[in-house]
Amino acid sequence: MYKRQVVDDRFSTTALSQGQRKRLALVTAYLADRPCYVFDEWAADQDPVFKEFFYTELLAELRERNKGIVVISHDDQYFHVADRLVRLDYGRIREEEISRGR
Repeated sequence: MYKRQVVDDRFSTTALSQGQRKRLALVTAYLADRPCYVFDEWAADQDPVFKEFFYTELLAELRERNKGIVVISHDDQYFHVADRLVRLDYGRIREEEISRGR
């Protein structure tokens, strides 16, 4: 038995945790196969295992498919996976070098 089903073009339930709703939205966006994705603090409500999957595997797969990806995040332990790092720092926008080491 599946926890979620699509019935009449709608999900069978939306009685989900915040993290579950975000994962369901992610699957929906992924299946739409858009040219560009914007993730605004997407990983904030995810458990550590799925957060790692999101940053290291899912984003890499989207990059390999030549998708435009913008990730807004405070997860500085994953900044090394970015192509560019742009910070908003006290109202100033600045680009930073990316440290590739973990």
